Amino acid sequence: MAGDVIQKESGGGKHKGLRRPKRRLGIRIDMTPMVDIAFLLLIFYMVTTVFAMPQAMEINLPPKAEEETVEDRVKVKESNLLRIYVDKYNDYYYKIGAERVTGQDIKVPWPIPADSVRELFIRYNWERPKLNTLLLIHPEAKYSMMVDMLDEVEVVEALLRRNEEFMTSYKAANPEEERFSFRYSIDHWSDRDTKVFDERVYSQTGGVR
Repeated sequence: MAGDVIQKESGGGKHKGLRRPKRRLGIRIDMTPMVDIAFLLLIFYMVTTVFAMPQAMEINLPPKAEEETVEDRVKVKESNLLRIYVDKYNDYYYKIGAERVTGQDIKVPWPIPADSVRELFIRYNWERPKLNTLLLIHPEAKYSMMVDMLDEVEVVEALLRRNEEFMTSYKAANPEEERFSFRYSIDHWSDRDTKVFDERVYSQTGGVR
């Protein structure tokens, strides 16, 4: 009859009962070797990694007064001496020889924008092949101001060394030197400098604080 379910008989006419579910074996992964490998790799990378080397900055400081000898003294013409000042307000000033700017005698330091320092270095080194630069930084000025100025010195030195016209005129004025070297030194900010700025510079340049 249609719709009847015909059960197949297995051999012997015996019916199978319900199957018992198979027992699954518990799997346990031993992570100890992985931990060992992780620590070994960590130690390996720590040992082989090249750490950043400390960067040293070369600074030319004048000798102390009591240690100074006659040989240490270098005679420089006033016209070949460029002084760059950074006051306690982190402002730039410069002074060179007896040159005048806008009717003002630069025997008193004159303000200069921070973004014009490089141009100033290039111009005066170009005009005066025997130029010497003296950097004077107030003790209360930011340390980064000195770093920025020394960076400008390196940049200007590299730029001028690549300029053939400049190198020709420089070697003619300095035959004893094979290549251009930015002559500079860092001097101590003295009490006299503070007095000059407080009594004369700020009043004459309009930089009174």
